[in-house]
Amino acid sequence: MDSVLSVRKLKKVFGDKKPFTAVDEISFDLMPGEILGFLGPNGSGKTTTIQMLLGTLSYTSGSILYFGKDFVRHRSKILESVTFASTYTSLPHILTIEENLSCCGRLYGLDPKETAKRCDPLLERFGILAKKKQRVATLSAGQVTRLMIVKAFFIYPRVVLLDEPTASLDPDVAREVCDFLLEQRDKTNLSILFTSHKMEEVTELCDRTIFLKGGKIIANDLPQNLAKSVSSFHLRLSIADGMKRTIAIAEEQQLKHRIEHRIFQLSLEEHQIPPFLNAIAQANVSYTNIQIEEPSLEDYFLQIAERKE
Repeated sequence: MDSVLSVRKLKKVFGDKKPFTAVDEISFDLMPGEILGFLGPNGSGKTTTIQMLLGTLSYTSGSILYFGKDFVRHRSKILESVTFASTYTSLPHILTIEENLSCCGRLYGLDPKETAKRCDPLLERFGILAKKKQRVATLSAGQVTRLMIVKAFFIYPRVVLLDEPTASLDPDVAREVCDFLLEQRDKTNLSILFTSHKMEEVTELCDRTIFLKGGKIIANDLPQNLAKSVSSFHLRLSIADGMKRTIAIAEEQQLKHRIEHRIFQLSLEEHQIPPFLNAIAQANVSYTNIQIEEPSLEDYFLQIAERKE
């Protein structure tokens, strides 16, 4: 199966006297119908890469191919099928929702009637159809984000680049956006490059995840495989009696722990769980609740962000 987006040794260097490499020869593919998580701590090179993929920022070296065509040579034609949405961008505030979308539609060769036919169902789905005649300046941050998603999808794209599209949304609306993305992927075989700091969202949505740090790709795997690479489990106990004995056992077994009121929390590897629980049982520690959480993608993210190169 041919990729819809192929990036090879993409590099971006800023400055001449004191050059800074923001993206350092990264290579990856986005496949048809794939939702690819593009993750990393702040400053890792995600936004710079997306800007290069949109052509709003030139790259120092490497290549970008969409649908097998060189992006530099065929940029205008390619961007007829590639769209973008972000929490951190907006549309002209002086124009209404309707006027903004009509202008966008004309850029893609659509007349106002066809634009409205495509946009109105999306505006209704995201709860902003009633505000169609209002200026963008009157919208909340969350409503602007929803409008940006409508703008990205009404032209029926083949590839969508999404930069933290749910960051400013309430949980129920963020849930609706995620459901919408999965529906669009399943209905149209759409491909999505998706950045987010919500690791639960990434785990649910993404077929594969790429992690960047310092401008380099340091991991490229399934979300569940990356989570499994973190050995630490999280154990929480609500201690009814025996907090001091519990602390002593954790220190004796050299386990990282912290205490919040009567909640005892510690991180440990899977093989350390039975000895710890057996020890507190023998010490007659009484607890009312226990939770054991497996490593998550968020644990992996934090481990990568904290790791010193």
